[in-house]
Amino acid sequence: LSLYMPVNRGLLILLILVAFALLYKKTRLQTLAKYSVLKKDWAKMGVEDEKTMDTGIPVVICASEERIGAAMATINSVYSNSHASIFFYIVTLRDAIKKIREYIEKTKLRKIKYKILEFNPMVLKGKVNLDSSRPELLHPLNFVRFYLPLLAIENHERIVYLDDDVIVQGDIQELYNIKLKAGHAAAFASDCDLPPTHEMVRSVGMQTTYMGFLDYRKEEVRELGINPSDCSFNPGVFVADLGEWKKQKITKQLEKWMAENVRKNLYSSAMAGGVATPPMLIVFHDKYTTIDPLWHVRHLGWSPDTRYPRSFLKDARLLHWNGHFKPWNYPCVHLDLWEKWFIPDPTGKFTLVRP
Repeated sequence: LSLYMPVNRGLLILLILVAFALLYKKTRLQTLAKYSVLKKDWAKMGVEDEKTMDTGIPVVICASEERIGAAMATINSVYSNSHASIFFYIVTLRDAIKKIREYIEKTKLRKIKYKILEFNPMVLKGKVNLDSSRPELLHPLNFVRFYLPLLAIENHERIVYLDDDVIVQGDIQELYNIKLKAGHAAAFASDCDLPPTHEMVRSVGMQTTYMGFLDYRKEEVRELGINPSDCSFNPGVFVADLGEWKKQKITKQLEKWMAENVRKNLYSSAMAGGVATPPMLIVFHDKYTTIDPLWHVRHLGWSPDTRYPRSFLKDARLLHWNGHFKPWNYPCVHLDLWEKWFIPDPTGKFTLVRP
């Protein structure tokens, strides 16, 4: 018996070590899968090796399968209106990767420098209420902006984030070069900074204060100490300092408020900004640099009838059709300003809705 005990003990130790190794490997893979971009791609044009891959002004744009044509219009407007070198990070889900690559390689966009990043929607598990009042706002890509430092773009000090319902009329380098105040991780356009839009905003009942985004009946919201009449901002266009973002643990703060909302319903998609805007408003309250309001002329998608003066839109550097009425659908206002940059889908799958 004594001869077998050392052997058995040795086998037991070996089995324990193997079990720990397997557990570590599984845990590590789960952690990587939770926070990593699983697939990357880049265009042939201008990308000869990894050293030159990510040079240029980094612009992050999400492209869902059903809105690929919209994202391509945004990219076209950015690329066509700048003399600077631009590198596009196109974030999507697995089912759209091949279609995005084909859209780019078979159109004039083949000249851009880009990388396709696959977002893992499992990162949102347990953090989003399945509120069906506005299901489009629950799309996983709406939350990509929360995870910018985790998108394999860590070699950049700052990035420009753009929604896919945006058209850029100015040189994106101007926006990228904005001077952020000390301690600020991002720059947004305040909802109170653009007087020419105030009348239009009031006419369609658009919210411009925190009251329209947070449920002030909840004690947790009141305890934030945020005045409900404080001006809000739209997180569909912003510049982010990735170093400051990581230093302040912005992603963890945003996830905290997502989890709080799941438990206590502090906001919902039925409110003005859906479920992606309120956490940003909370975390960045009084802690962001304001960008030139002409770099985010928004609300173009809030009414099919209310229009801006043409002279005002001509001076705008960026137009944003946030709201229900998108320029690839109908009805919508100022369609010509968007269609100028639209590139038809070479496969014919993404088509415009017109009368």
